Parts: sequence; C-alpha cells; structure tokens
Amino acid sequence: MTRRSIARIYPSVNEKLGPQWYDYDNLQVQWGTQDHYEIVRKVGRGKYSEVFEGINIVNDEKCIIKVLKPVKKKKIKREIKILQNLAGGPNVIALLDVVRDPSSKIPSLITEYIHNIDFKVLYPKFTDFDVRYYILELLKALDFCHSKGIMHRDVKPHNVMIDHEKRKLRLIDWGLAEFYHPRTEYNVRVASRYFKGPELLVDFQEYDYSLDMWSLGCMFASMIFRKEPFFHGHDNYDQLVKITKVLGTDELYVYLEKYDIELDAQYDDILGRYQRKPWSRFITSENQRYISNEAIDFLDKLLRYDHQERLTAREAQDHPYFDPVKAEAVLVATGASAGTVGSGSESP
Repeated sequence: MTRRSIARIYPSVNEKLGPQWYDYDNLQVQWGTQDHYEIVRKVGRGKYSEVFEGINIVNDEKCIIKVLKPVKKKKIKREIKILQNLAGGPNVIALLDVVRDPSSKIPSLITEYIHNIDFKVLYPKFTDFDVRYYILELLKALDFCHSKGIMHRDVKPHNVMIDHEKRKLRLIDWGLAEFYHPRTEYNVRVASRYFKGPELLVDFQEYDYSLDMWSLGCMFASMIFRKEPFFHGHDNYDQLVKITKVLGTDELYVYLEKYDIELDAQYDDILGRYQRKPWSRFITSENQRYISNEAIDFLDKLLRYDHQERLTAREAQDHPYFDPVKAEAVLVATGASAGTVGSGSESP
C-alpha cells in the first residue's frame, strides 16, 4: 500500500466550498451565440483543440477562439467550470463566452486576447529583472488557483501568454486542470513530458498542487540556464533518467522509500547510478546574467523529488529572489520612475 500524501497547503478548500463549487458533472452550460464571432487566423493547435485569433463582431474586440476537438462532455464541462470559478483571478485568462456550432455541436471557448510573442523568441531577450518579474506574476496565478482548490497540471511556456509591451502575463489552457481532493488518486497522464513531476513518472497518483511547482521549476531552470527544455527526455522513462542525472539516484530512492513507491520494471535496465550535480555546473558565459545566489536557491527549492518539500506558490512569492521586483513596485507606487531598480539587471 502506497503511503498517503496530502497537500501541505489548501488541502480542504473544495470540501469547504461544497459540491456546487467542484461538481462539474452537473454544470448546465449556458451557450452563447456563435455568429457573434469571426475567425481571423490560426494561432495554435493542441492535442485537444485548435486555437484561433478572432473578433467579436458585436463590439469589434479581438478575442481567442479555442475550438475543442471531440472529447468527453465531462472534460469540456470541467474546463468551463474551472474557468468560471477562477474568473477575475490574478493573471488567469478570462473566459468571455462559450458557444457551439448549431449543426456539428462542436463547442468553442472564447477567451480574452493577449498579444503573445513566442517564448523561444521572447525569453532570450529577457533581462534578469524580467525573469524575476514574470515568474512572480505566474506564481500569483498559481497561488490563486491553488487557493481555490484547483491544480493546473499543464504549466509550461506554451501555456503562459506574455504581452511584453504591456508587461502582462496570463496562464492559459485549463483543459487538464482538476479539483484537488485529499486522498484521491489522479491520472498521471497529465502535463507535457519535459514538465512532468517525478510523481507522475513513478506513477504516484496521490499528487497535489505541488506538481505545478515542479513544472514551474523546469520552466524557470530553462529560463535562467538558457537550456530549452531543461530536462529533455525522449519518452516518459527517459525523462526520469534525465532528472536523476541532475538530482542524483540516491535522492530518488529516498523519495521512493518515503512514499513506498515501487518503480516500474522498465527502469531496471535504464536507471544507472548518478551523483547529484551542483547547479553551478549549468552556468555558462551565455546565461551568467540570470544567475545569482537567490536564483539558484529558489530553483533548488522547487526542483525536489519529494513533492512535499517543494515551495508552495504562496511561500515562493516570499523568496528573496523577488525582492528587486517588489522594491520596483514600491517605487512605482510612490511615483518614482519605473525601471530604476531593475535597470542594473541589463548588464551581463
């Protein structure tokens, strides 16, 4: 019997809020009018949807139209319910409307438009200060959804829209998100491979919000070390091997023993013995400008095998790594010029 694990933070939110909060099975969807929207151009596609830039012809405002591929009604209801529950939360994409095609019955989610630049183009342009700023903005979204009893379960750069001109960030694509109930076994086939926490890779089903913190850690590591993705596995088994080559195998076995997890036999042939690598091993002349003692300490507290040891999104916001961003916010609030504190972070 696998050892039980309960979230260190917000464990009983859904219990307190009751079934009307989390019971998406009984959601009665109020469908809007599809004719109000026109597709302008395709901007992306995922496993479960096609995404378009659109226009609301009623008010002439831009929007995003996410056309859902045929999936279970339950999954569609879950995404809608979660977006409705999170409405108005900091840095969470706003759901504007839900429509469906009258003949095919294919549903679409209409969300706010964000002028996003592809992260592969945008991230290399970031200053040290920018990285601190946007990671803090992302933490605000995560702490909010966790505080509402919801795990995102697919945190990755593709799901973080950034309008750099307006310095605006939105966490999008809540299609894999789920309500957290303690002592519940969840599907481990969530998150994208490079961002899957060890708990998913060793088939530990009683995971919680801390899964999102691992994914955030992978994203952060790739930003500060300029290595995309940071853990580059060829499949789910190799993904864990890539993690052990950095965090060490001894530490992995300590984690497995703590939660009484038995490794899949497939690992027998591929899991060697690896020493833990110091984070300093990843510092190069190209990424040096993003590296500080605070950055390394922050990363170290996110990328932990043991999900209960990772910082929560609330704790993470208090990390000294974000002090320059908070100092700048105080200056802006008191009328000093923006960029004063962060300007020094331009230099390598």
